[in-house]
Amino acid sequence: MDFGLIILLFFLVAFVYSTVGHGGASGYLALMVLLNFLPEVIKPTALFLNVLVSGIATIQFYRGGYFKREIFIPLIILSVPLAFLGALVTISPQLFKIILGVCLLVSVFRIIGFTNRPESAEIRKMPFVYALCIGGAIGFLSGMIGIGGGILLSPVLLLFRWADIKQTAALSAPFILVNSISGIFGLVSKGIVFPDHMVWWALASVSGGLLGSYWGSHKFNSVALKYLLAVVLIFAAGKLLMI
Repeated sequence: MDFGLIILLFFLVAFVYSTVGHGGASGYLALMVLLNFLPEVIKPTALFLNVLVSGIATIQFYRGGYFKREIFIPLIILSVPLAFLGALVTISPQLFKIILGVCLLVSVFRIIGFTNRPESAEIRKMPFVYALCIGGAIGFLSGMIGIGGGILLSPVLLLFRWADIKQTAALSAPFILVNSISGIFGLVSKGIVFPDHMVWWALASVSGGLLGSYWGSHKFNSVALKYLLAVVLIFAAGKLLMI
């Protein structure tokens, strides 16, 4: 595939995911799987790009005043160390594809809004023990397959009404950021190196993340791009699950 088109696709993934406070690792993973990237390239690339885009989204949503420290801290107490441990785990290519395929389908539901609650819905307090267990489980899985965990955390927060839509985005972004950094440290400890083209993919992702996070935190989400990405993710999930 043309190198310029690959850069554009990375940009679009970063833009759409960052509008809802996500780093886009699942999107990058899907893109790289569809483009037949080598396995040793896919995981570190997704996590590194995730750090860049979720870092931008974290700043934007924090400035918007939606961040809830009392929910965030309990979530990351176990997620960060378990993301590191998860990155050390080596799983079979078949299991990797199944887990990633399921995560992509969950991502579709989040992106197109099936799990969104009305803004007027009553927000409940998230129990501390639940936050520890949910954060830890998502962190370990995230490190194992190379995502930040936002696509798994967001539906839980919304479905149980522990946060509203904007608060969920503001929590997902830093959750992804710290877990992705932890996962990268885990990969580095295994001696994994980053690919040569990382700088170009990073520039495309940062540009998309800057525009998307601003759009999502100050304006509104691009419906057309969301549905386009949802179609791509469904296609990628189908390819991964049909093994």
